[in-house]
Amino acid sequence: MKAAQFSRFGGPEVLEIVDLPEPHPGPGEVRIAVRAAGVNASDWKKRLGQMDPELPQTLGYEAAGVVDELGDGVVDVALGDRVYGFSGGAAQAELAVLSSYAPIPDGLDFTQAAALPASAETAARALDQLGVSRDGSAGPVTLLISGASGNVGGAATQLAIARGARVIGSASAAKQDYVRSLGAEPVVYGDGLGERVRALTPGGVDLALDVAGSGILPELIELAGGAQNVITVADFLGARDNGVRFSRGDAGRALYVLGELAELLASGRFAVPPVQTFPLTDIAEAHRVGESGRAGGKLVLAVG
Repeated sequence: MKAAQFSRFGGPEVLEIVDLPEPHPGPGEVRIAVRAAGVNASDWKKRLGQMDPELPQTLGYEAAGVVDELGDGVVDVALGDRVYGFSGGAAQAELAVLSSYAPIPDGLDFTQAAALPASAETAARALDQLGVSRDGSAGPVTLLISGASGNVGGAATQLAIARGARVIGSASAAKQDYVRSLGAEPVVYGDGLGERVRALTPGGVDLALDVAGSGILPELIELAGGAQNVITVADFLGARDNGVRFSRGDAGRALYVLGELAELLASGRFAVPPVQTFPLTDIAEAHRVGESGRAGGKLVLAVG
């Protein structure tokens, strides 16, 4: 099968489409004929040698496609079903094994479905860790999301509102209407953010989530009343220096969100982000666009 791989660390030029043996699912897993696979910042961090030292490496943690092989014990899907979910790091290929999966929600095509798993899981996990609970047991809270217009920030905004939170979302001046369309109260990021937030909520906010990783943690701590009320998914060093929790998947992943999205989408409480699609063979260009910050939405590779 054709798959994306690199055999040395470096820029996008090290990426290759190579022939690899077909994978097969283990117990509880499914294999899909991949139709679309998401591209994330972790992909170019891997390519640059910032994550795993081994070579060669394949790429891709999220994909959507058609089930073509079942692992032992799988009874919740059948051959031919449309599913999306998580791979162990080899989703950007013609075939991929998914360890966690769910039916693709009605009305979504494969590229839209492939745009959702990583951002939705990251957002749901961070909200869980902040205590913005799915059952509303924490009561109404005001949550500030720094970077509300991005893929993870947009997912976090919509999931938090669905959980009953009031969301104030920071974004660029050009993205204020988009943040408002997600249901949040938008504010422009940058100097004076604290004053703009306090104009909306004079007492500050209950909780804050940093998605942008823009060095804003000290201000978020002040607005939220302490580091214990702040989580970042984007600023590892800042989290260490400011005593803020950095959300990691190894602390427990919010895989349940794959099944939850169908109802949220159907009820109009969640919208798919804009998607920018590239053929699998143009993976190097997708990396260039993503690293440059020029992405016009979620980057997705079309396969097959």
